Order: sequence, then C-alpha cells, then structure tokens
Amino acid sequence: MAMATRGFVFYLLSGFSVAITLSVLFLNSNVGSHSNERIFLSSSNSVTEKVWPKLEFSWRIVLATVIGFLGSACGTVGGVGGGGIFVPMLTLIVGFDTKSAAAISKCMIMGASASSVWYNLRVPHPTKDVPILDYDLALLFQPMLLLGITVGVALSVVFPYWLITVLIIILFLGTSSRSFFKGIQMWKEETDLNNELAKQNETLVNSHGELLIDAEYEPLDPREDKSDLEILRFNLSWKNILLLLAVWASFLLIQIVKNDVAPCGIWYWALFFSQFPIALGVFGYEAVKLYTEHKKRTQYICGASIEWTPMHIAFCAFCGILGGTVGGLLGSGGGFILGPLLLEIGVIPQVASATATFVMMFSSSLSVVEFYLLKRFPIPYALYLMAVSVLAGFWGQYFIRKLVAILKRASLIVFLLSGVIFASALTMGVVGIEKSITMIQNHEFMGFLGFCSSQ
Repeated sequence: MAMATRGFVFYLLSGFSVAITLSVLFLNSNVGSHSNERIFLSSSNSVTEKVWPKLEFSWRIVLATVIGFLGSACGTVGGVGGGGIFVPMLTLIVGFDTKSAAAISKCMIMGASASSVWYNLRVPHPTKDVPILDYDLALLFQPMLLLGITVGVALSVVFPYWLITVLIIILFLGTSSRSFFKGIQMWKEETDLNNELAKQNETLVNSHGELLIDAEYEPLDPREDKSDLEILRFNLSWKNILLLLAVWASFLLIQIVKNDVAPCGIWYWALFFSQFPIALGVFGYEAVKLYTEHKKRTQYICGASIEWTPMHIAFCAFCGILGGTVGGLLGSGGGFILGPLLLEIGVIPQVASATATFVMMFSSSLSVVEFYLLKRFPIPYALYLMAVSVLAGFWGQYFIRKLVAILKRASLIVFLLSGVIFASALTMGVVGIEKSITMIQNHEFMGFLGFCSSQ
C-alpha cells in the first residue's frame, strides 16, 4: 500500500510536469505573435504591447482552467503558490502579454491563498494544542519577504534574460531536489512509525496466555474536542494579524506614492529606502522576542525544537529577503523559498503549508492592489481565474488533508511542494532558454541594462 501510494504520487507529479512542459513547447512553437514577449515579470525593461484576449469559450480557456485549477490546488497545499506555472500558461496558452500575465498570476495566487487560509483557520493543529498558523514565523518572514519583493522588482529591469534563466534553473531545481529528498526521509520515518503502530494494534496476549481482543488505551495527553467556531477563534490572533496588516498597508502606501514619483529622483530613493526601517523594525521586534524566550527556555514551534540564536535569526532574515527578491525578479512569489525553508528548520508539513500560504496571501494581495491601480489586468479574466483558484484552494486543502489523515503520511505535502517547484523549473526554464537562444541568433543585447533608463 505504501509503495503503491508513493508510486502514484510520483507518477502524478511527473506526468503533470511533463504535460505542462510539452504544452509550453508546442504552444511556443505555434504562437508566433507572442514570440517577442518576455515570460518573466522582469519584462519591464522591454517594450511590450498590451494584449488582452477576450473572455470567451475555447480550447485555450479550457486548458488554462484545468492547468490553473491543478496548479492552484497543488501550489497552495505545498505552500508555494504556483506563479512559475501560471505566468507561462497565461502568456503562451491564453495569449496575454507578459506584464498582464504576471498581474493575473498574482490574482490567482491571492485567490488560492485566501481560500486556503480560510480553510486552515477551521482546522486544528495536528499534534499540539496551538494555532495551526505560526504567527511568530509569519511576523519573522513577512516583512523581509515584502522588502525582498520590492528589491527584486527593482533589479528585474536590470538583469538580462540569460541570467534570470540560470537563476531559475539553479534555484528551482535546488529547492525541488532538496524538498524531494526531505520528503523521502519523512516517508521512511512515517513507514517505521506506521509499522510500529500496526504492531501495537495487533491482538495482544496477557501473562496468562489469554487473548485480549480490541484492547483500548486512553491517550496519555487527551485533547479536548472543539467545535468549528471554537477552532476558528483559537486559530485567530488579532494582535498579530493587525500587526501584519499594518506592515502590509505601509508597503502598499509607499508603492502607490512611489509610482507617481519620477524614477531615480530624490523622492523616489527616499520612498524606496523608507521601506527598510519598516521591515527591519518588525523583524527586529520579533527576533528579539524569540531570542529572549529562547534564553529563558527551549523554544518549541510547530513541534520542532528551534534554537533561536543570532546566527539562525540572521539566516532567516537572509532567506526572507532572498525569497522576496527571487519572487520579485521572476514574478513567481516567495513561496518557492519560504516553503522549503520552513520544512528545513523543522516545521511539520501541515503547519509549514498553512503558514507559508498565510504569508503569501499578504505578498500577493499587495501586488494585486498595486496592479489594479495601474490597470495592469482585465477585470473579467482576473475574476474568472481567481474564482477557479479559490475553488482549487478549497479542493486541494480538503482532498490532500483527507488523504494525509487516511494514509497518515504528511510527506505527501512535501512531495507536492517539490513537484510544483520542479514543474515551474521546467516551464520557465525551457521558455527562458529558448528565448535566450533566439536573442543570440538575432544578435540582441545580452548584458545588464541601466536602472534609471529602463524605468
């Protein structure tokens, strides 16, 4: 049963990845009208015409709906969003220009993340009597992730195609393989645990040789059953949510004002660097809190013992900025770094997925509001694909969590995370390589561009 389930998951993810890649290759060779458009968010340094196809029934919208649904379902369960799948899909299959595709991709990520967060708020923690959302980790990573996104968007107008393609291949394949091996390790541990539980549930024999049928034991630490409303209230921490909203609103206000300021002027740089004290202030507050609590006692988060030393806190800050920078640079969101990172530091998959999706909801909604004010996407298409993602978020969370509960294998979430990242590496990597080869053949400029001249 275990081998069959693991094989099914492996072939499902492999087939999904290969299908998406073949679709990209086929459509990229047949859609000549979009061959000069860039697939990444960093296309802001190239002049592209706004292309908004009409929302009408066709095989393209059907294929986009299927890929969007599966990508959202798998992406939100894994805690990575799925932007690396949505951007090529919207550009090559539906026919949007690059900037509009990146904007609609953020709408899809926001919809799927919001529905997943709502679902997770009504789910208890699988092992402890604590909220399933880790607000300490959210406050630690969200400010640095938002700061990294603004830095990544700024760098996206400077970096050349080939360098972005190399970053995609190295980073996505690295995090995907690391997550995959982490999933294999967890699978083996779960197999050993399930075998041990099976032995304990077998027919027992007492000291007199009498059979004890259906012997029941009371749990050592019984948990009180809670209603759905009680679980929802328990998972909500309004103090932390309001603090996260304050950071979100501050970054949004700065971005709105900065868009109306001349690039590279005094006010532009003043607004740009004003984001740093906001992010560092909230991060420092949470870092001091965790470090102080760690000095008093061993800090347990999500069932994992984490030593909050200055080195580990600095590492989390670096990874948060790196994840946001990559998300802003590639237009794929920071979940591709945050999801694997939470697993790496010892957070159990259910909580890692819920927390990463919670943080992504803030980062994606920030981009959606900004794109809406800039009129970067058509409202009908955005609402339709967002509705698909909302349904996919609910379906993905419900189905996978039921499957995890039945099979007692949380490693399935890790395999989904690895599969989505791998599929994104294939789609964006293949398209990026093909575009770079085309640029070389056309003797186009392949170096770094000036920041101010590219605004």
